[in-house]
Parts: sequence; C-alpha cells; structure tokens
Amino acid sequence: MERYLNGKVALATMHGKERAIARPYRALLGLELELPEGLDTDELGSFDGRVTREGGPEQACRRKAQLGMAALGLPLGLASEGSFGPHPGLPILAAGVEVMVFLDRERGLEIWERLIARRTNFDHRCAAKLAELEGWLAQVGFPAHGLIVRPEHACSGAETLLFKDLPDHPRLAGAIAAASSSSNNGRAQVETDMRAHRNPTRMASLRALATKLARRIATACPACTAPGWGRLDVVPGLPCGWCGMPTPLTLRERFGCVSCSHTEEHPRPDGLAEADPQHCPLCNP
Repeated sequence: MERYLNGKVALATMHGKERAIARPYRALLGLELELPEGLDTDELGSFDGRVTREGGPEQACRRKAQLGMAALGLPLGLASEGSFGPHPGLPILAAGVEVMVFLDRERGLEIWERLIARRTNFDHRCAAKLAELEGWLAQVGFPAHGLIVRPEHACSGAETLLFKDLPDHPRLAGAIAAASSSSNNGRAQVETDMRAHRNPTRMASLRALATKLARRIATACPACTAPGWGRLDVVPGLPCGWCGMPTPLTLRERFGCVSCSHTEEHPRPDGLAEADPQHCPLCNP
C-alpha cells in the first residue's frame, strides 16, 4: 500500500521479534521497523512469571505499541503478544495464541490479526536431575529452544531463584541441581522458554502472523479505501448433507473495515456446501 511506502513503524520488542517481522512489512508495505532502545516490555508481563500481566493479551499488546511510538516519536506502532495453554478447540493439546496490532495515529486506525499456533513446544517437567529428562529435552528442542528452571516448591528465601538462557546440557544440569537443592521436595521445575528469541518454533508463528497482518493492512476497504479490510468473524449454519439442518460449521465469512461500518459476507473459501452428518446436532445428537 503506497500510503506507507518508505515509512517507519515503531516495533516494541526486547526479544528479537524484528527477525521474524521485518521482511513481511518491508515486502508488502514498504515499511521499515525501528526499535526503541531501552524499552523493557517485560514490565507489562513476563513469561518467567516474575511480572504478572495485567489485563488480557490485547491490552498488553496495544500498550506495547503505544510505548514504542512514544519512545521514538513515530505515528505508526507495531507489537505482538502471546499466551500459551490448552488448545481452544482441543484442550488435550497445547497451543499458542498470538495477537499482533498495527496502530496508525494519524488516521486513527487500529488493525489486529490473531493466530492460533497449533505447533508449539510449550511444556514442562519436574525432575531431581538431568538424566530424568533425556527424552523430553529432545522433544522440546533443547538447546536450540530455551528452558527455564526453578524450584518446584521453593524453600523459604528461594522463592525468586530462577535460571534461564542456559546454553548447553552441563549448564542445565547445574541449574537443575541448584533448583532441586532449594526445593522442599528436592525437585526442580523445568519449563520451555516462550520468549521469542529463545524459541524458534514461536518465531515461525510470529513470521506467519506478521505476514497475515501486513496483507490485511495492504488491503483497502472497497467502500472507503482505508487500509485494514479483512475477516471479522464467521457465520455458522452450514447445512447437514443428510437432513439439511444448520450445523455449527461455518456457512459464510464476514469481512469488514476498521474505519467505516461497511461489511460483506462471502462463501467459505474451500467451497464446501454441505456438512458431514457427524457435525449435525439432529443426525448425530
């Protein structure tokens, strides 16, 4: 979109997210990222649990972008925020939910995109020594992916003991030994480090989300030409292939503008016209 060509956008990050985000914004919008020096985004909440995030991820994400804009004096801001836990549709699986916002103060625009990352190494284990974790370490990708170590049940005075940025197995073994000796049950909690610069799997999700948002920014509203036209939500009701009754599956997608009230409904992109009866509340109650 030419309106942003050769512009600069403040990216609030201290965890190397520019490595995943810069290319999509340069290629699709002609925007260059600028990072504010000395901005501690962990003050809004940290993955190690030392700083509790206030409000939801969207609130923290918006605040990050605003802080970056203020620090650099730029009218454009960009930030992302992630949270990890059970998959919203399949609770037995872990997933990450990433949100990203683009703020344009001069045009009064706030453009969002969201990504459910089904591929994640988010996990934790408890152990007294490194040998207990041999198979799990390979599963979560250590040392390419970082780990955080702390006492499982900290003794008095060891509540803040925490190890991270561990580069290899010997350093990890030492951290587990120190954390175990400071735990009432003699065990350490070892968890995946979800900070972007210590988690290549998460970095790949951020790259996909950045591309998704940049494409949305590059798409003009068909009514008012403002940037940010994209999908708002879905309309359920795909008819059952047996009885024709509406099912919870998506029938249409609703698109809208972030600037004006214009919306449109479009058919499912995969062209599916009927739902499998397994999804029908009448045929498969």
